[in-house]
Amino acid sequence: MIDFYGAAWCGDCRRSRRQLDELGVAYNYIDTENVEGAIDKVVAYNNGMQSIPVIVFPDGTHLTEPSNPALEAKLRELAII
Repeated sequence: MIDFYGAAWCGDCRRSRRQLDELGVAYNYIDTENVEGAIDKVVAYNNGMQSIPVIVFPDGTHLTEPSNPALEAKLRELAII
């Protein structure tokens, strides 16, 4: 399962969620504003930065603020789509 760390106010988060939804990809949305400890995980993934979205894949890799083409390429690489 993909973990998606984001927030409602984040335009990049809305864009990436829309892309995942359109591609039919299941993911676990983790709201960094309302889930305790979520922002700490974001900071850990980003070497101290609070940048979102952070999308964590089943193989343990992640993308931060990916473009649509980068996200699609990663999903294809992992045979998720």
